[in-house]
Amino acid sequence: MLLTTGQAAEELGCAVTTFRRLVRSGLLPGLSQRGVRVMTPLAVVQALDARPHAALHRLDAAEIAVLRVDTAQPTGEPDRNWIGFAATLGPEDLLKALRGWWRCDAASVAAGGALPVTLAGYVVAVLTGLERWEKNAESRHAFPDARLAGYVTDLATPQITITAESEADRRVAELLLGTRLVSHSGGAIAYVPTHTTAG
Repeated sequence: MLLTTGQAAEELGCAVTTFRRLVRSGLLPGLSQRGVRVMTPLAVVQALDARPHAALHRLDAAEIAVLRVDTAQPTGEPDRNWIGFAATLGPEDLLKALRGWWRCDAASVAAGGALPVTLAGYVVAVLTGLERWEKNAESRHAFPDARLAGYVTDLATPQITITAESEADRRVAELLLGTRLVSHSGGAIAYVPTHTTAG
């Protein structure tokens, strides 16, 4: 059975615009065109609905920052071709596309130890290596040593690629990738309590 974008969004309890981000990201298998409509298999929508929530209580930090992104868009910048997430980007391009200058509490981002990247409420990538940051004249921060610990290429299964070199980075990537992580913020960075006490 195939669902329209509107039907799929209703099934998931999300806005149509939110589901369209997942469609454009390349994260959903089995999509087909029916005229101008994109059709999604019911099994894929059910798999998305069944994705577990991120087990944040297993992290050491009391709070974790979350980077909320849209689907990848071309930048026209000399140092990176894309900004945002797409399942078709390789690790090098994806890291460049996800690293940016953000309005954030840099110390809080660093204290979390990892930065889950979410698209439409699902963790699609994880950044680590956040110990050092820079600040520009607009009070935005960047993390020049950020590393891509892993990313998702298919949310339904999910298909996960781990790029972490350290065991600690690998563990956090495996814990978070492909899970649901709801966050609310007016900007790119949100802060979510983990309901743990840092020891």
